Amino acid sequence: MNIPQQRAAALPGVRGTERSVARRAELIAIGRRLFADRSYDALSMDDIAKQAHVAKGLIYYYFRSKRGYYLAIIQDSVAELVSFAAGGAGLPPVDRVHRTIDGYLRYAENHQAAFRTIVSGGVGFDAEVHAVRDGVRDAIVATIAEGAYGSGDIAPVARVGLLAWVCGVEGATLDWIDRPELSRDTLREYLVKTLGGALRAIEELEPAHPAPRPARREA
Repeated sequence: MNIPQQRAAALPGVRGTERSVARRAELIAIGRRLFADRSYDALSMDDIAKQAHVAKGLIYYYFRSKRGYYLAIIQDSVAELVSFAAGGAGLPPVDRVHRTIDGYLRYAENHQAAFRTIVSGGVGFDAEVHAVRDGVRDAIVATIAEGAYGSGDIAPVARVGLLAWVCGVEGATLDWIDRPELSRDTLREYLVKTLGGALRAIEELEPAHPAPRPARREA
């Protein structure tokens, strides 16, 4: 046993805390599978407990309610999506933009139910779930802004322009996973080109945010 492990073992409650974290993560993973092809209303807490092979009280212990459990599942999916799409900070700006879009599409392709839940905002009009969805949009906008301008601190017109583009990406991606007639590479290149158009439009309205060279049309 190394020194950090010895110290952790000597602290009361450490092992219990680690077990609790692991158990909570396990329940979230189970929930993601259960809700992969079922709506929120299609599963009762009794159904969830039975299919997860756990006592219903355990889910209440960790998440307090079915809604709390579902929200935790959405937040976990969101964290994975943002991490998947926004990596590659050390890449050149253009490569980072391509990687962001490709990562976003790969996540949607491989986690379709979770992606639909994130984009649709979850259960009806739920302010917390919608806030989670908006957080994803803000994270993608910040990633694109870093790649295009070298900073996430951008003028309002640039933020609105990039946000409008992200919302368009959501719609196109939802349609694509339902009707995958285009290859992922083709859709990615199309979205890169539409981003170029958005960046040029932003420059026209806000010259302080010039479109990066790859987004410019040849004269």
